[in-house]
Amino acid sequence: MIRHRFWSVVTGAEIPLNTWAIEGGLELPHPNGIVIHPDSQIGPNCRLFQQVTLGTGPRPGLPVLGANVDIGAGAKILGGVHLGDFSVIGANAVVITDIPAGAIAVGIPAEVKPHARALWDREVRSSRGEDPFRRF
Repeated sequence: MIRHRFWSVVTGAEIPLNTWAIEGGLELPHPNGIVIHPDSQIGPNCRLFQQVTLGTGPRPGLPVLGANVDIGAGAKILGGVHLGDFSVIGANAVVITDIPAGAIAVGIPAEVKPHARALWDREVRSSRGEDPFRRF
């Protein structure tokens, strides 16, 4: 308990000890200012950057993140929304509606950008030294 309090003060993060639904592989590259409601559900291998908030909002319930979800710095995921597997939320986005699997959402309120996924995948493959135009 003391160790948890110490790191909460150092990082400014609010991740309660009674947060029960965080699956393995959660990555917090810069944990400062992250706030997670204890009843939020986080799937395996998700990545949350600094100043991310998972909390209550206009829809009843709390956020549910699928597997391999990336959430950019400063994003707010509010209310009973579901983020599909492999979705990406842009920095400072405010998500108050469901985001389908594999989608990229940006803005306030967040909107899905239908053609952004192809560009994102191409950039990721290129950064790994792969042929960015090769099909999976």
